[in-house]
Amino acid sequence: MQKTCIVIPVYNNPTTIEEVVYAALKTKSTVIVVDDGSDSSVMLNIDEDEKLYLIRHHPNKGKGEAILTGGHKAKELGFSSFLVVDGDGQHYPHEIENFVGKDTDHCIVIGCRKFGENVPGSSKFGRKFSNFWIWTETGLHLDDTQSGFRSYPVSVLDLPIEKRRYDFEIEILVRHVWKGGCIEEVEIEVYYPKPEERVSHFDALKDNVRLSKLHSRLFFKNILRIIGIK
Repeated sequence: MQKTCIVIPVYNNPTTIEEVVYAALKTKSTVIVVDDGSDSSVMLNIDEDEKLYLIRHHPNKGKGEAILTGGHKAKELGFSSFLVVDGDGQHYPHEIENFVGKDTDHCIVIGCRKFGENVPGSSKFGRKFSNFWIWTETGLHLDDTQSGFRSYPVSVLDLPIEKRRYDFEIEILVRHVWKGGCIEEVEIEVYYPKPEERVSHFDALKDNVRLSKLHSRLFFKNILRIIGIK
């Protein structure tokens, strides 16, 4: 899949990022790591590689901004799409193979996670809740609108995305569809460590409030679109 590359946004995941980066490089893909203002450099112990690019934000700007930064670098390097893999170790970079044959030049392709018994109930509920709202905003029945393992065509860089944190990943789906873009899904595995080993930067209060506000805005904007009012 030489037309695509791997973008890894990371923020304070020092125990997992090295393994994720090396696993990504093993796929023979170009890898772009965007360190989103981590407390200390996440790349101190990673050997240089001709296919590895490191970009560092200072200060932290949000996951959405990190994805966009990586996407712009991918476009600059001549790629027509870029695949995002989280730096917390939940995703397996080799599953980029699952995206082969999909229209990654035009569609956002979402890696639909296979949830096992160790997945927190809050994550299962959150996925269903998010899927419902995406349906009301786009008319699409998707299985995993919260998955961070995605392939984006570089055309998404031109969308008028307003959000830059976790709400970015919802807004970009909706605006891509409103622009006439397509969304596909492929099944992927996901690793969830034991509760005491999990590192999450999702703020249950602040980020859920952000998502609720975003869904409300997008829902009413979609109604206005349907009745012909922009």
